[in-house]
Amino acid sequence: MDYQSMLGLSAPIAVGLAAIGSGLGIGRAVGSAMEAMGRQPEAAGKIQTAMIIGAAFIEALTIYVFIVFIMANGHFGG
Repeated sequence: MDYQSMLGLSAPIAVGLAAIGSGLGIGRAVGSAMEAMGRQPEAAGKIQTAMIIGAAFIEALTIYVFIVFIMANGHFGG
């Protein structure tokens, strides 16, 4: 098996793992934020802002993996 075949098999798996990790991370972040807002409703605004910023960073990592996949797939003739 040559490197192009290995890339063709491993790149979609990497994107899938990144999406799974992103989903788990966002789920945990949102769950923790909801619990924190339930405990301290007066701090809900700050908690929500921090949660949205964190979710954006988590999603950005998944988008970066997807962009690298697209670039690698185009470069190696996927």
